[in-house]
Amino acid sequence: MLRKKNSLGEKMNNFTNDNTARRYQAHVSILGTTQVHRRNPYIIAWWSAAFPGFGHLLLSKYLRGFVLFIWEVVVNIKCNLNFAMIYSFQGEIDKAKDILDTRWLLIYIPVYIFGIWDSYRTTIDMNKVYILAERENHQFNSFSIGALEINYLDRRNPAMSIIWSLFIPGLGQLYLHRITTAFFVIIWVVVFFYQSRGLEAISLLFLGEIAEATSVINPEWFLFFPSLYGFSVYDSYSNTVENNKLFDQEQRLFLKKNYQSPTFKVLKGQKVN
Repeated sequence: MLRKKNSLGEKMNNFTNDNTARRYQAHVSILGTTQVHRRNPYIIAWWSAAFPGFGHLLLSKYLRGFVLFIWEVVVNIKCNLNFAMIYSFQGEIDKAKDILDTRWLLIYIPVYIFGIWDSYRTTIDMNKVYILAERENHQFNSFSIGALEINYLDRRNPAMSIIWSLFIPGLGQLYLHRITTAFFVIIWVVVFFYQSRGLEAISLLFLGEIAEATSVINPEWFLFFPSLYGFSVYDSYSNTVENNKLFDQEQRLFLKKNYQSPTFKVLKGQKVN
């Protein structure tokens, strides 16, 4: 009886990802839930074009994403690319040409193209990995506890991810427990707000001082915000949807393995209530 109880206990314990499977669909750690799922390579490439590094962060390729993101900020500021874009939007093409620093611009272009190409290529490869992992259908861990954090699979509301991301980029990722992305995004939000003096300009707008708000803002840094806000909303929403799918899949696997009778069969054409 004791042996039977222990056997059941082992059966009910949370699974630990090891080398018993060739491919896993997901891994739950205290830093977040990492999973592979189908992605549109054109959308990932588009995010890399919008801001180098974003496409890789969407793929959970954090190291590459961080390197490309930091490179984009540094080189963009050094070559005055955002200022040149502002002048171009205003139709002042000559000013845009004059302000560009070609010493930095010429190293910007190849890395920018590489980021788009590499994120597209990686997405195609990871889609193939997902198909193989789905067919293998191996169990994966769904709960992780450590000295600093607890993470577990559960359902979350995609609308809440969008709302919190619109307040401050990174909060949607915190809500979803994507700690690595949230930590990185929030740090850069603080840097961008400080350097652009965006909050100061917003305060002046509330006071009705439109001219002063316009003069105080630094457009070179403020121009980073549309991409950062858009990425934060898209990343938190899409990962919440996929996280919910993963939760449902894990629940099905667990219930089928531990509670469904081995002799249970659904006949073809039979309705299941």
